[in-house]
Amino acid sequence: MTANRIQQVALTHFAEHGYAETSLAMIAEEVGIKKPSIYAHFKSKDDLFLRVVQNVFQSELNYITKLAEEKRELPLQQMLPLMLSTYQERYDTHPDMKFMLRTSFFPPSGMEQEVMERLYTYLDTLEKYVDSRITAAVQTGEIGDVDAEQAARAFLCLLDGFFVELLYGGPERASRRLEAAWLMFWRGLSK
Repeated sequence: MTANRIQQVALTHFAEHGYAETSLAMIAEEVGIKKPSIYAHFKSKDDLFLRVVQNVFQSELNYITKLAEEKRELPLQQMLPLMLSTYQERYDTHPDMKFMLRTSFFPPSGMEQEVMERLYTYLDTLEKYVDSRITAAVQTGEIGDVDAEQAARAFLCLLDGFFVELLYGGPERASRRLEAAWLMFWRGLSK
């Protein structure tokens, strides 16, 4: 139980302050334990951070794939914007998404490889899903004859830009940019 609580508190601190600005003492104080007690569960701050990375990236992947499965009957024109709005909602309300984005763009020194491996697994899974949805939309005539693989990659570029705006520009700027980018993206698919 304590290990889970330590990870939850660490997630919140890492999401809000980043790796460098989060200390084990801060985490221990909020959990209500002494700092040395953390070492009964984690070898180091790095070990704790990487465990949080592993859990959050898997949890976020599970969330988005579950959403995609539950909404698989939606037309592509509704499904893809739903995914995008879900990312914004989760960024605004869940430390997991905020942590995932912050860590993806600013991985701590010496842990870049581990973070990027998790990120690429996440993005590759998402890209395969989007590719399959676009392929199905082409086959049913919902959209024109496009290269589904290229369109999926373009969607992920749109998503990357949206993530950057969430981190740097905030929700309002991100929404405005997303609205314009989505319009152009959809026009390209539907012609």
